[in-house]
Order: sequence, then structure tokens, then C-alpha cells
Amino acid sequence: MPSWLIDGLGTTDALADVFSDASLVRGMLAFETALAAAEAMNGLIPRRAAESIAAVAAQRAIDATAVARDARESGTIAIPFVKALTDQVGEVDAESAQFVHWGATSQDVVDTAMVLALVQARAVLAADHERLVAALRVLSDRHARTVMLGRTLLQPAPPITFGLKAARWLAAAARGWNRANTAFKDAAALQFGGASGTLAALGPRSSEVARAVAYALQIENPPAPWHTDRDRLAALATALAVYTGTLGKIARDIALLMQHEVSEAAEPGGGSSTMPHKRNPASCAIAIAGATRMPGLAAAFLGAMTQEHERAAGGWHSEWPTLAAIVQGAGAVLRALAGALEHLEVFPDRMRDNIARTNGAIFAERVVMLALPRAGKAAARALVDAALERVRRDRVTLGAALASLPDATRLLTHDELRSIDVPEEYLGAAEEMRVALLESAT
Repeated sequence: MPSWLIDGLGTTDALADVFSDASLVRGMLAFETALAAAEAMNGLIPRRAAESIAAVAAQRAIDATAVARDARESGTIAIPFVKALTDQVGEVDAESAQFVHWGATSQDVVDTAMVLALVQARAVLAADHERLVAALRVLSDRHARTVMLGRTLLQPAPPITFGLKAARWLAAAARGWNRANTAFKDAAALQFGGASGTLAALGPRSSEVARAVAYALQIENPPAPWHTDRDRLAALATALAVYTGTLGKIARDIALLMQHEVSEAAEPGGGSSTMPHKRNPASCAIAIAGATRMPGLAAAFLGAMTQEHERAAGGWHSEWPTLAAIVQGAGAVLRALAGALEHLEVFPDRMRDNIARTNGAIFAERVVMLALPRAGKAAARALVDAALERVRRDRVTLGAALASLPDATRLLTHDELRSIDVPEEYLGAAEEMRVALLESAT
């Protein structure tokens, strides 16, 4: 059994339930029940057999631990599962037992059960994604005019607004979820091909059976089985990896803003086992940890795609633990970050103070852009270099330094000199971009 102490930060309660033994057994039983019903409806097995299989599936329990243990010998959980179900049906109706799993193959029941788990998982992630989107939209609107340092290579850069930063987070997360959501829907496809993918055992009614099974399970009925065509699942794995990477980036930004030297924002955080004063970025740490694991998991899934002919020897067997870890990992990251954003504290005064601590040096670009058309590039750069030297040497603001330089008073107007250090005067299209980003995420 998985260790909650080891795996607990890599999943959520809801997703752990989706991928639990009980859930996967329910999925396999749902497939076998739908299969028997569809075959009876098409005259391939007796109706009594379908009813007996359905009754046992609804009322009896399959020992998942025994199935897992026996699977180490058979190479698949399907064989001991089908045997256990057959034995239980036989206890009720010996004649009906021979029709359990009629015309199907091991991969049909396992893949379809996992697909049903993915359908459930999608709903769990979608709900938390909506929480994240709502929190980011509130933050962006609330702080549309909250100025803060832009930071490039972790160094101060011209100002932005926190509203724009939150809108960028939101738009990137929305794009990532749209890709993942599409991949979830594409992956919700019935696996049903029988021995070598032709459903030959079911004869001319095979297509009708497949349609009925897919309809009963409320998933897509693809034109053919996808036993060794794993592109839909690979698309989901990679989409979730990209989405999680975006969430990890947001979490890292918040953790950096929480640093004591910065102190511009703070998630609820967690304490320290030894230092009572600390407020650690606990939720962000969970999100960053999950995002760190994700590339390796996605690569492992992609590495399993080169599967042999009509049934893989090992590639398929490696996939579901990997994909389950990817889905649960993405969900853990999403849940942690959504909670952090819903309770994020933002400190506008500190953001403005950090701008002021640069003494206006971050507005050097603005000076160049104002002076260059009037004096040329060389003169504009010389002016800025002279002003920045005074800022560093005399600890004055860039505006004050420029006001003391004759070339600056000749090239720049009084109003320009007066407002050169005002962040709101050098935000460019920040608000226009913010609004456009929010609109793109609807």
C-alpha cells in the first residue's frame, strides 16, 4: 500500500480516493457489467448471465489486495480480477460464470477502468482550477493600480502593477488548463478490442456491443481500440506537466515576494519546528515540489510510448502508475496554490517602499527615451550615466540628480524632471495588457 507519509504531499484526499483500490475495482466492475449487458442485448450471451454478473458486481466485494498480489505472477491485475469475479458469479449461478469478460482482453478492462478514473479526476481538478481563477481575478482587479517593482534576473526593473502580474498568472494558468481539459476529454475513450484488437470473438455484432458499452459508461466510443496507441494519454501527461509548471512558477513568485527582505505579499504559510518567528511559504513549497517532480514523470510516460505491435510488453504496464502520479501531483499543486491565492495578503505600501529604495535608478530607461530624440543616443546615455553616478555616490533620487545637471535641465522639461521618479508615470500599457489578459482567460 502507498505510504501517506511519503505520498501525502503528492495528492489530495479527493484524488487519492479516485485512484484508490476501491475506486479502480468499481471501474473494472462497471466495465464488466456494461459489457455483459451490451452482449446480452445483442444476443451474444444469455440475459440471465448479464443479470447475474450485474448483481454480483453490485453486491459482492473483490479483494483488491489479493488481486494485486496475484498480479505479480500474471503481469496484469485483470487476470486475477476476472478470476475473482468469475468465481463469485459462479457461486450464484455456475452457468452464467462462463460469460464473465466474454470476448474482452485484459487491457480492455484495465484501461477502461483507468479512463473512468480520469473522468472523475478531471472534475476534481476543474473545481480547484475555478477556485484559482476566481482568486487571481479578484487579486488582479483589486490591485490594478498597485505599483511594484518589475524584476528581471532577480534585479529591480521598471515598475509594473501587481494587477498585471496576477493577470499574467491567470492567463497562463487558463491556457494550461484549457490544454489539459481538452486532453482529459480526448482521453475519455473506451478501450475495447479483444485479443488482438479486432473484436473477432464477438462476430458481426461487435460494433453494436462497443457502442452500447461506451454509452453505458458515458465515454467516447473510438473507431478502434488504442491498445498500443497511447497518444491521447501522452497528450494528457504533457499538458498536465505544462500546466503544473505554470502553477509552480506562480508559487515560486509568491515565495520570493514573501522573503523578509522583500515582504510584498504573503500566503497563510506554516510555522517552523524550531523558529517561532517564521512564516514559511508552506503551500508554495508543496506546489513547487510537485512542479519539480512533474517533468520526470512526464518523460517517463513519453518513454513508454514505443510499444510493440498490438500489445506492449512492459510499456503499458509502466504507464498507469506514472499517469496516476501525474494527475494526483497536478491536483496537489493546484489545491495548494488555490488555497494560497485565496488567502494571499498583498502589501502595497511595501511595494512602493521597495520602488523608493532604488532612488529612482529603475527609471534610467525613461530618461534615455526622453533625451535620445533631443540629443542623440550618445548624449542621452552620458546624461543617464552621470545621473546614476550621483544617485550611487550621494544617495539622492534620480530626479534630484538630474535636476543638478545642466544638460538634464536643458534636455528635459520641468514637468518631466518633476515626475521622473513617479511610478505611475511609467507604466506604459500595463492596464491595457491586464484587461486583455483577463479577457483572454474567460
